[in-house]
Amino acid sequence: MADTPPSSTPETRTSGRSAILGAMFLMATSAIGPGFITQTTTFTVTLGAAFAFAIVISILVDIAVQMNVWRAVGVSGLRAQELANRVVPGLGWVLAALVLLGGLVFNIGNIAGTGLGLDAMMGVDPIIGAVVSAVIAIAIFLVKRAGMLLDRMVVFLGLLMIGLTTWIAITSKPPVGTALRNAVLPDTLDVVAITTLIGGTVGGYITYAGAHRLLDSGLTGPEHAREIGRSSVQGIIVTAIMRVVLFLAVLGVVAGGATLAKANPAASAFEQAAGSFGLHAFGVILWAAAITSVVGASYTSVSFLTSSRTSDRTRNLMTVAFIVVCTVLFLLLKKAPVTLLVFAGAFNGLILPLGFTIILIVAIWRRDLLHGYVYPRWLIVVGVLAWLLTLYLGYQSLGGLAKLWG
Repeated sequence: MADTPPSSTPETRTSGRSAILGAMFLMATSAIGPGFITQTTTFTVTLGAAFAFAIVISILVDIAVQMNVWRAVGVSGLRAQELANRVVPGLGWVLAALVLLGGLVFNIGNIAGTGLGLDAMMGVDPIIGAVVSAVIAIAIFLVKRAGMLLDRMVVFLGLLMIGLTTWIAITSKPPVGTALRNAVLPDTLDVVAITTLIGGTVGGYITYAGAHRLLDSGLTGPEHAREIGRSSVQGIIVTAIMRVVLFLAVLGVVAGGATLAKANPAASAFEQAAGSFGLHAFGVILWAAAITSVVGASYTSVSFLTSSRTSDRTRNLMTVAFIVVCTVLFLLLKKAPVTLLVFAGAFNGLILPLGFTIILIVAIWRRDLLHGYVYPRWLIVVGVLAWLLTLYLGYQSLGGLAKLWG
C-alpha cells in the first residue's frame, strides 16, 4: 500500500489552511503600508467623495491581476521567476533583480514607518522604534515554525487595522450616500489618483506576496484551481475593506470642514475624529501596516531568490539577512530618501507589466507549465484588459525615471 501523502494528514491540512489564510492577509497587508495610508489621506483631502471612484477601479484591477497571478502560480506550482525562466531563459533573474531592488528600497520606508507608528502610539523615539520593530520582524523568522507565526501575525494585525479604522470611520460620520454616488458617477475624475493607487497596491513585490505564500500551503495543481481563485478574491476583499474604511474615516473628517496638518495629514485626521485616542489608534494602525509590510516585502523579495527545493531554514536566514541589511541602510540614511522611493516606485511600475506579461503568456500558450490545465477564457480576457492598463502604468513609470536622470 502506498504511503499516505503528507498533505492528507489532519495536522498538515490545518497548516495548509493557516497558510492559505496567511497568504490572503499577506497580500492584503503588503498592499496596506505607510505609503498607502498617506496616499489615501492625501487624495481624499484633494478629491473628497470623488476618490471613491478611484478606489472602486483599483479594486477591480487588483482582482483581475491577482486572480491571474494566483491561478498561474498556484496551478503551475512554480514561483513567478521560475515561470519567467521557463518562458524565456534568464528572464526570471531579471524579474527577481527588479523585485529585489524595489523591495529593498521600499523596506527602508517600511522600517521608517514602524518608528513613526511607535512614536504616535507611545511616544518612542522613531529611530529606536524602528530598530525594535526590525528586531521583532527578525525574531519571527528565527523561530522553529516561522511560517505559522508569520500567518498568524499578518492575520491578527490585519484584523486589528480593519477594526480600529472602522471604529474611526464610524466616529467621523462620513457622508456614505455621497461616497456611494461618486463610486459610480464621480464629480471629479482623476486619472493620476487611479494609476497611483493601482501602482501602490499591486505593483512590485506586492503582486506576488500572496501567490508565493500560497505555494507553501500545498494548495497547488489543476485540481485546486477553483480554491486558488476563490482565495485570491478573498484576499482582495480584505484589502478592499481596509481601503474603503480608511477612505471613509478621512472623508468624514474632511467633509466636516476640518483642516488637516500638512506635516502628517493621516495622523491629523484620526486625532480630529477621536481626539487623543484617535492619535494613538493611528499609531497602532501605522505600526501594524508598516511591520506587516516589512515582513511581506522581506519574505516576498527572498522568495525570488529561492525555489521549492530551498530548505525553510535557509529561506528564513536569508529573510533575516534581508531585514538586517534594510535596517542598517535605514540607520545610515536616518530615513527613506525621497529620490530612492521614487526610483523604487518607477521600477515597481516596470515590474508590473513585465511580470504580468509572463503570467498571460503562460495562461494563453504554455499549458505544459500548467500541467494541461485549460485556463478560463473569461479570466484571460479580464487579464488582458488589466495588462493594457499595466502598460500605461509602466509608461508613467518611465517618466519618473526620466525625472531622476534629469
